[in-house]
Amino acid sequence: MAKRRKVGNPMALGVLSVVAFRPMHPYEMAAALKGWGKERDLQIKWGSLYTVVGNLAKHGFLASSPSERAGKRPERTVYRITDAGRAELADWTRELLSTAEPESPRFRGGLSVMSVLSPDEVVTLLQQRLDAVGREIAATEAILAEYGPTVPRLFLVEVEYDRAMLEAEAAWMRSLVAELETGTLPGLDDWRRFHETGQAPAEIIKLAEDAIG
Repeated sequence: MAKRRKVGNPMALGVLSVVAFRPMHPYEMAAALKGWGKERDLQIKWGSLYTVVGNLAKHGFLASSPSERAGKRPERTVYRITDAGRAELADWTRELLSTAEPESPRFRGGLSVMSVLSPDEVVTLLQQRLDAVGREIAATEAILAEYGPTVPRLFLVEVEYDRAMLEAEAAWMRSLVAELETGTLPGLDDWRRFHETGQAPAEIIKLAEDAIG
C-alpha cells in the first residue's frame, strides 16, 4: 500500500531526482526536467514548481544554500538535497517500482458498461480510440527519437513502458473489434437482440436478482 508522504505529488519526486545530481535553483530544476523529457510521466505543472520546492524544503528534504547572482540577473536561491531527501527519494522509488496497486482507468469503466450501446456503435468507438492510441504510440516514438541520441536509455525507460502498454492496448482492442465484426464474441447475439427488442437476456436478469437475494 502506498505511504502517505509529506510531499506526495509526482513533481516532488522529479525535483528530488534532479537535485540528487547537484544543487540547483528552481529554474535549473525545470530545465533539467525538460531536458530529460520528464514532463509526461511526472505530471509536471510548472506553475507549481516553487510551491513544491518550498514544501520539500519545509519538510527537510531540500536545504537552501546562499543565493547566487549571475551578471545583472536577480539572486536565485540554490537548493541541495539533504540526507532525509535522499532517503525519501530512494524509499519512494522502491515503493513505485515494487508495489502493485489496482488502477481504474476511465477506459476500463467504459468497457464494463459498453453493453448499453449497440455492438456496431461500440465497434465505431473502439476504432476511434484505436486511432487516438496510434497517435499516442507515435508520440512516444517521437520522444524516443528526439531524446534517444543524447539522453541515456536509463532515463527513457518509462517512455518505452508507455509505448509497450499502448501497443498492448491497441492489440487487445483490435482483437475485440475483430470478434465483434466476425460475430465470434460469446453472447453477441443476445446483445444485439437486447438492442433490437429491449429485452435483456434471462441469465443476466437472474444474475442481478440472485445478487439482491
